[in-house]
Amino acid sequence: MTLPGAAWHVATVADVRPETATARRIALEVPTWPGNDAGSHLDVRLTAPDGYQASRSYSIASSGRGTLVVLAVDEVPDGEVSPFLVHDLRVGDRLEVHGPLGAFFVWRPTGDPRPVQLIAGGSGIVPLYAMASASAASDDTAPFRLLYSVRSPGDVFFRRELEALRSPTLSIDLVYTRSAPPGSEVPPARLTAERLSAAIVPPERHPRVFVCGPTPFVEAVSGWLVDAGHAAADIRTERFGGS
Repeated sequence: MTLPGAAWHVATVADVRPETATARRIALEVPTWPGNDAGSHLDVRLTAPDGYQASRSYSIASSGRGTLVVLAVDEVPDGEVSPFLVHDLRVGDRLEVHGPLGAFFVWRPTGDPRPVQLIAGGSGIVPLYAMASASAASDDTAPFRLLYSVRSPGDVFFRRELEALRSPTLSIDLVYTRSAPPGSEVPPARLTAERLSAAIVPPERHPRVFVCGPTPFVEAVSGWLVDAGHAAADIRTERFGGS
C-alpha cells in the first residue's frame, strides 16, 4: 500500500489486555486512520491536567487498511508514558496519536523472491510481528525467517499468534537468554555472533534483514551481520530506549 501522510488523530481505546508481566496489548479505534505499512510506528501524546504534554513513539503491531490500530507496550518503570499505558489506560479512554510514521523500516509485498530475515530483541518483536503477519496474509512468496531473542518464555510477545504463523514459508527460532522452557535441550544464553549465524539465512542467499530491539542489541547484531558477510545495504534497523 502507499503510505499516506502522517497526521494527528483522536483514538479511542477499544481493548486492553496483558501481553506479558510487564507489557500490555492495546487496541485503538481511530476513525480517521488511513492505514499503515507493516513496520510503521506512531507517536502517542498524553496531556496532564496542568497542560504538560509527553509524547513517545511506539511500533504498530497491525498493518493494512482499517481503523483498528494495535500496539504492544512494554513498561519502562521510570518512563513518562509507558507506565500510564500499561497500568492506567482503560477501555473508552481517548488518546492523541500521530502517524503513520516511517517509510524505511517497513515491509511491503513487492514480489522480490529473496528471503526475509527478521531479528528481534525483547519488545522489538512488535513491528516484525506485523511484517510476518502481513506476509502471511499476502500472496508474496518470499520465505521469511524470524529469530527472536527474549529473556524467558513468559516474556514472549504474541506467543499464540506466532505459533499460528509457523509455516513452510515462515520459520521461527526463539533464543532464551535467562531461562528456557522446561525440557529445553538448549540452555539459556545470550545471543552471540556464532549463535546468530547458525540460526539465520546465510549471506550467500542475500536476504533482506530487519533488526529491531534495544540500542545495544541492534548495534551488536548489525555489526555481527556485516562481519559475517551480509551487505550493509540489505540491513534495516529500528532501535528504542526509555519511554
